[in-house]
Amino acid sequence: MNERGHVSRHLLGKELSLGEGAIRTLLKHLKMKGLIGATNSGTRLTEKGMTMFSGLLSSIPAETSIPKSSVTLSNFNYAVLLKQYGFAIKSGIEQRDAAIKIGATGATTLLFKDDKFVIPGTTKDDSLAKEPYLAKLLVKKLKPEDGDVIIIGSAIEDVRIAEFAAKNAALLTIVNHDVHV
Repeated sequence: MNERGHVSRHLLGKELSLGEGAIRTLLKHLKMKGLIGATNSGTRLTEKGMTMFSGLLSSIPAETSIPKSSVTLSNFNYAVLLKQYGFAIKSGIEQRDAAIKIGATGATTLLFKDDKFVIPGTTKDDSLAKEPYLAKLLVKKLKPEDGDVIIIGSAIEDVRIAEFAAKNAALLTIVNHDVHV
């Protein structure tokens, strides 16, 4: 909606891999929250919706698909950068559970600290030491800074499920932090 100004329910369903009924329900909830409006030309973001989208974009500014590695869980993997949320990560279990709810195999959470990637709860000071290609790829594509989090969603079926899983885990992290502030 942000890119096109307005979109049809059909296009939303196609983009989100959801059926018509699910799209109607989703749009109903977004409209009740005042995030979207409907016109003859389609659905558009309201000012409130644009503000929320802008906030999400600043919290999740980069994403990329990545290859299978020793820290991913399946053939299809998708990474999102979550800016300055390192403090909100405990063990990574919450992110894994959020990914599984989407239908993914799971998620791997990496903290970026002192120019290294660390899996929360491990004693390793560089969890990607044996994966230099992946570490370089993540730095090049996502450009993490100290205190950032990278969540990698993994799926057996296709990369879209991995993408939705990583994004759901990131959104859960944002929402849980906002609730506890």
